[in-house]
Amino acid sequence: MKIFLSQPMTGRTPDEIMRVREAVRRAAEERWGKEAHLIDSWIVNRQAQRSPLYLLGESVRLLSEADIAVFADGWRESRGCRIEHMCCLEYGIRICYMRPEICP
Repeated sequence: MKIFLSQPMTGRTPDEIMRVREAVRRAAEERWGKEAHLIDSWIVNRQAQRSPLYLLGESVRLLSEADIAVFADGWRESRGCRIEHMCCLEYGIRICYMRPEICP
């Protein structure tokens, strides 16, 4: 099970981003077992070196490999997350909305 995480990143520290990613990874393993794999769609060095549109294109490419997309709290306020959500709807990728209580 390949899982794509769509999460707001603008204005968040690397620690905040990684905390959400880890919570989703743990929740996915609980729900789908050890075969659950969180697609690595965020690399700190890559973020600073590319334009937001380039990064969104890379995210959509990775999203195309996912069995399911998990949308983190606050996704509706993020332009990139909304576009990823629209891609899921248009291309039939299963969507799961993250419960806020699994994130510290």
